Amino acid sequence: MKYSIDLIEELIVLSMFDLANHQAGLKIHHSAEPIIIAAAERLHSKGLISQKDGGYLTHLGIEAAEHAQSALNILGS
Repeated sequence: MKYSIDLIEELIVLSMFDLANHQAGLKIHHSAEPIIIAAAERLHSKGLISQKDGGYLTHLGIEAAEHAQSALNILGS
C-alpha cells in the first residue's frame, strides 16, 4: 500500500484525538480546512469515528489512532 494524500490527511485527524482521555471527543467545525473536514468524513465512513464532524473514536478508531500516534512519536524523535 502506498501513502496517499487522503491517507496522510486521515492520519492527521487521528493524531488530533487525546488518547489519554477517550471521553474527550473532537469537534471539527465547518470553518476548518476543507481537507480536514473531508478526512473526518472518510474516517466516519470507515467506522473509525462516531460522527462525520469528529465525535469520538470507535474501538477500531482507538486502535488506529494509537498506531498512528506511535508512528509519529517514533519518526519524530
